[in-house]
Amino acid sequence: MSTSAPLHANADPQELAKFSELAHRWWDPESEFRPLHQINPLRLDWIDQHVGLAGKKVVDVGCGGGILAESMARRGADVLGIDLADKALKVAQLHAMEAGVAHLTYRSVAVETLAAEQSGLYDVVTCMEMIEHVPDPASVVRACSELVKPGGWVFFSTLNRNLKSFLFAIVGAEYVLKMLPKGTHEYGKFIKPAELTRWTRDAGLNAVEMKGLEFNPLTQRYWLSGDTSVNYMIACRKP
Repeated sequence: MSTSAPLHANADPQELAKFSELAHRWWDPESEFRPLHQINPLRLDWIDQHVGLAGKKVVDVGCGGGILAESMARRGADVLGIDLADKALKVAQLHAMEAGVAHLTYRSVAVETLAAEQSGLYDVVTCMEMIEHVPDPASVVRACSELVKPGGWVFFSTLNRNLKSFLFAIVGAEYVLKMLPKGTHEYGKFIKPAELTRWTRDAGLNAVEMKGLEFNPLTQRYWLSGDTSVNYMIACRKP
């Protein structure tokens, strides 16, 4: 496994370094990754309801420490998790090995590179909380579309770009509630739903459903809703 992303990769070295520094805490549910642990069952069930994960060939793009990838494998999918943050990948591999999770592999590779190698080989592609961390998110969307078979599904999640998302996702989550490390998100990289749906359409995908993810700081509870003003997910299908 390489120690760094190739220079031409669609990746921000500072973003990779940031997540690598926190890699050892990825599976601690009380760490900076607590929100990912809390929202994972919601994301997992939503994906499973659309595709029926059991027996499906899945690639999880920007898998990090493997929280979603491992849970999809536990549902019976054959999962490949890819990322360019090598320390996070090593944590993911170690956790899967210790937990004895079958049908799960990890690889350090850019999604554009994998798409050139394995075009149209996957039933499902997931890319959650990743595209707001790369220099060219539209390129990631295109590569995800190339990876999926006709009739297959692609799922994205990201953060909307507006005053509310700035107040909730950056001021609230990083500075007031300290749910996330300061500097986790960069407001200018947030993505409006209209932008993401345009990129998916340009990549040959049909948007099927969009869901918002809301959080109550008093009850510490997350839930899916129709409010896409902060966190949102989109399910797309390839004709």
